Amino acid sequence: MAITDWPAAERPRERLLTHGPNSLSDAELLAIFLRTGLPGKSAVDLARELLQRFGSLGALLSANRKTFCQSPGLGDAKFAQLQAVLEMARRHFAENLTRETVLTSAEATRHFLQAQLRNESREVFAALYLDNQHQLLLYEPLFYGTVNGATVYPREVVKRALELNAAALIVAHNHPSGVAEPSRADLAITSRLRQALEMVDIRLLDHCIVAGHAVVSLAERGEV
Repeated sequence: MAITDWPAAERPRERLLTHGPNSLSDAELLAIFLRTGLPGKSAVDLARELLQRFGSLGALLSANRKTFCQSPGLGDAKFAQLQAVLEMARRHFAENLTRETVLTSAEATRHFLQAQLRNESREVFAALYLDNQHQLLLYEPLFYGTVNGATVYPREVVKRALELNAAALIVAHNHPSGVAEPSRADLAITSRLRQALEMVDIRLLDHCIVAGHAVVSLAERGEV
């Protein structure tokens, strides 16, 4: 049965307009993006199959072009459309963050970091450089690694902070495994970064770990 034949109260688009996007499942949100299904399959049916095929919504969103386009119902047009949506989300959160003081907008900071890092298939270590009013100067990915980790060089972080005349930093990285708990290596590099930055009178305010929908703040845990 086509979605247009469903009762209005059960159609994803109508439910979103009535109750908001939070009321929809991953499959229903994806179905709205797909708009149409395949012969004998509604957009929701296709969305469920795609989520099963990729394993999760995040995996689908982070799939490369070749992998994405190999799936039935997808192609270059859908891939381009999805990349545009993701980039608009990243820019939206960046605009929100640059208008606010980072320390007083923890939620905006978390949303921004999630948008930047949650769909990365490899580990990325990045920094938010802040002025003395804790306004955002620049967000910049610094180091890239494998699925299991990225090598971080405190000297390069300090060098870049001095170039930008930053007064403080928030650093962040993602865990592609989906487990947000910090490792011993995460705690060790946080300590090394804090000590290196203190030598040039720059504060390390936080180290955030992004894994899927979760963002762990080491500052909130007293580890910074």
